[in-house]
Amino acid sequence: MVEMVKYLATGRRKSAIARIVVSPGAGSISVNKRPFAEYFPRETDRIIVLEPLRITNNLNKFDVTATISGGGITGQAGAMKLGIARALALSDEGMRGALKKGQCLRRDPRMKERKKPGQKGARKKFQWVKR
Repeated sequence: MVEMVKYLATGRRKSAIARIVVSPGAGSISVNKRPFAEYFPRETDRIIVLEPLRITNNLNKFDVTATISGGGITGQAGAMKLGIARALALSDEGMRGALKKGQCLRRDPRMKERKKPGQKGARKKFQWVKR
């Protein structure tokens, strides 16, 4: 019996968390048990997600299964990109240099700034009234 090799990784972006399972296969991608193109209808999000696979020339060599929670669609796409890049780096250390050069292994630290008390938002103030 041949044992399937699986590479597990986690990616985060804003408040989105993606748990990624990468295994050798034909290149099928599923997100939360749905087809990839159905889950990410926007072309720009699909390009972001596929970037690590495109950089390492592995588009049709690995099957990707993702479980994503939290955040919006674009944040989830960024989280999935980081997760795929980390899993590919685990599968072959030789890919790590290309992924680093393509800035796929960098966690984007930008988060939503919190709302401050006595203000309308994080930066916006309530309208000032003279009289």
